[in-house]
Amino acid sequence: MSEKNNNPGQNENQPKMPRFNMNWIYGLILFSLILMFFTTSGNGMSSADGISKKVTYTKFKAYVDSGYADNVVVNKKEGNLKMYVPAKKIRDVFGKGTQMTGTNPYVEVEYGSIDELERYLETAQAEKKISDFSFENNKDSLFMNILINLLPWVLIIAIWVFIMRKMSGGAGGGGVFSVGKSKAKMYEKGNDLGITFKDVAGQAGAKQEVQEIVEFLKNPEKYTELGGKIPKGALLVGPPGTGKTLLAKAVAGEAGVPFFSMSGSDFVEMFVGVGASRVRDLFRQAKEKSPCIIFIDEIDAVGRARSKNPAMGGNDERENTLNALLTEMDGFGTNSGVIIMAATNRADMLDSALLRAGRFDRQIHVDLPDLQERKEIFQVHLRPIKTDPSLDIDFLARQTPGFSGADIANVCNEAALIAARGDKKTVGKQDFLDAVDRIIGGLEKKTKVMTAEEKRTIALHEAGHATVSWFCEHANPLVKVSIVPRGQALGAAWYLPEERQITTKEQMLDEMCALLGGRAAEELFTGHISTGAMNDLERATKSAYGMVAFAGMSDKLPNICYYNNQEYQFQRPYSETTAKVMDEEVLKMINEQYARAKEILTEHKEGHNELAELLIKREVIFAEDVERIFGKRPWTSRAEEIIEDNSPKLEDMPEDVRQAQEEYNRNVNDNDNEER
Repeated sequence: MSEKNNNPGQNENQPKMPRFNMNWIYGLILFSLILMFFTTSGNGMSSADGISKKVTYTKFKAYVDSGYADNVVVNKKEGNLKMYVPAKKIRDVFGKGTQMTGTNPYVEVEYGSIDELERYLETAQAEKKISDFSFENNKDSLFMNILINLLPWVLIIAIWVFIMRKMSGGAGGGGVFSVGKSKAKMYEKGNDLGITFKDVAGQAGAKQEVQEIVEFLKNPEKYTELGGKIPKGALLVGPPGTGKTLLAKAVAGEAGVPFFSMSGSDFVEMFVGVGASRVRDLFRQAKEKSPCIIFIDEIDAVGRARSKNPAMGGNDERENTLNALLTEMDGFGTNSGVIIMAATNRADMLDSALLRAGRFDRQIHVDLPDLQERKEIFQVHLRPIKTDPSLDIDFLARQTPGFSGADIANVCNEAALIAARGDKKTVGKQDFLDAVDRIIGGLEKKTKVMTAEEKRTIALHEAGHATVSWFCEHANPLVKVSIVPRGQALGAAWYLPEERQITTKEQMLDEMCALLGGRAAEELFTGHISTGAMNDLERATKSAYGMVAFAGMSDKLPNICYYNNQEYQFQRPYSETTAKVMDEEVLKMINEQYARAKEILTEHKEGHNELAELLIKREVIFAEDVERIFGKRPWTSRAEEIIEDNSPKLEDMPEDVRQAQEEYNRNVNDNDNEER
């Protein structure tokens, strides 16, 4: 409901007037000045007094000799003169009456020598041919002189102030003079953010770490009486989207103390010394509000290791900012009651002096959520969503391995949008599955035009992945296979990975074999290979190089890791001979798994062909269809039990998929009856 108008004298139906803006006044003044400049004549007399006519100097002398001149006004600056005609002679000169020419018409003449003209006019006046003549220098007005002299300086100063405000971001409303002030956003009470630990699902270990910070801010005597000191700083480290900033806000909300929030990039400025000045100003404000929390997001923008890049050298301004930050955190002065929290996903880039004890005493790792934590995160993000009562959150958590908290929030929002698009009253399981597919694979592109040959090649490729993974013991369990184009992919196979803390060599080889199943199926059943396997080959190659170079899983280079943590070290930590051995081992490993995939496909080519035909017909098949063709897998896992318990029901499928499935089931039953 809209707010009522508190002014009774104002008509509600009256159109709203535009808001007042000082730019209107500036524009009006500028327009008036331009108008004055172009419309004001040199002698102050407007040309509207009468018409004018240009003639030559000879003709002018003829007019004067004939008695057609009344008085003459000479303009020395412009080099011309005006001869005003008496009323009796207007018709003789202009051929028109006074009604047409005006009351004071004149003849305009350009002259050559002012001395000769002056002698001629004096002679004409003595002979009574003209009544009078005068000189007009067309001097500019005082106002115009001042305007012309001052306007360039006014423009230069205005442009300078504008640039300074832009470069300083208009910090603190003080323009260029406040460029060194801190840009930190302060919350007088952290609980004004409305975020507590209840809003942070999962991350039990990280919450336990920061709980001591909250307890110290609430009850510092508990620790100081025993001689203990609370850590001065805590660094939150983890992948993007895992909730580092949210955890810092929850700490401030639980403690109920002033909270300064600032990004690392806010310290960086084009002016020399501004970053260090802002650091000092930030800590000065924090000491005044002590006890309080300073949170610096993406601290790697200013905390990057100094002089690590030998090619480019150190950035002096950034290094000065970092030096100021190091001094303020643990320098000669004290910061009693000021706790610094920072977040980054690039902890390996930070300077070692920043990470030492006394500055950031603790590094709190905020990792990607595991199965139970993803379930808790779903419960938080599903609160405002109207979900179907039969929705299994445990199934959703297993469907999103490797998802961060931000990804899960995106899944919930996308599922709600999909359900609303379908005019549903609640958000069901299929909506969440579609949302996961949308986020992982991209938007469906059913309108993409493909030839029958391309569609068959894609179906054989995806069926190859499904077949090989079905007969590899350690391959991830299959969920569904689709040949509907999504994003850049023309087809995709969805799997449900196991939650593994360590991975064995056999598991990695089985996954590599399943990746190569698509290319192997193309070569076996079409006689040629295509570019559709580029992503599979890339993943298989990276996995093989990781096994050989880092995990020590090759035959010729066992138990050796060549991992190099020095980011800016351009020399490899192994010789050219070792690199050649690595290449040979990687090629051997991939070729062995490729040959293994071809063997599996050759052994089960009838089932693979049936699976490909079903894909061409229906475009999407599920694990139960693969089980109907190949039989139950001899290896079962908890993930496969989840898939079986939550496999799509026939009534939940889309109309076209359900009809195709019913027709397929009827054909299968008819074939079984004929065989009997």
